[in-house]
Amino acid sequence: METALKVAFATSDMKRVDQHFGAAQSFAIYALDQQKVCFVEAVEFGKLDMDGNEDKLVAKIDALKGCIAVYSQAVGASAINQLKLKGIQPVKISPGASITSLLESLQQELREGPGSWLARAINNTIPADPSRFDEMEQEGWEE
Repeated sequence: METALKVAFATSDMKRVDQHFGAAQSFAIYALDQQKVCFVEAVEFGKLDMDGNEDKLVAKIDALKGCIAVYSQAVGASAINQLKLKGIQPVKISPGASITSLLESLQQELREGPGSWLARAINNTIPADPSRFDEMEQEGWEE
């Protein structure tokens, strides 16, 4: 699944999104494209309190490297900012949403044409064309 997108889900049972991002005990990470879904890994953190201690966010965000999104029941403003700086879209989901259903919805969206955040995330995974500056130079672009 070379062109697959990776997404993470804050979960305690690997079946439902049932955790707040900051206090998530684990993340289930999946890779998907229009046709296939593949479980990549489970990242475990153990029981954490929602205590406002932002030091724990660094390890969580680092564990999501390569993911375009993380689904959770809730996420704080500081975590949102840190996630977006890393190119990870936080997605708030109703309590107990099924991971399987969310993956199916994402696949359907990929097949039908992605919405705004998903389209941006896909574009961010495409490497920049190194010849883009050559075109600017030919047009007479200057700094």
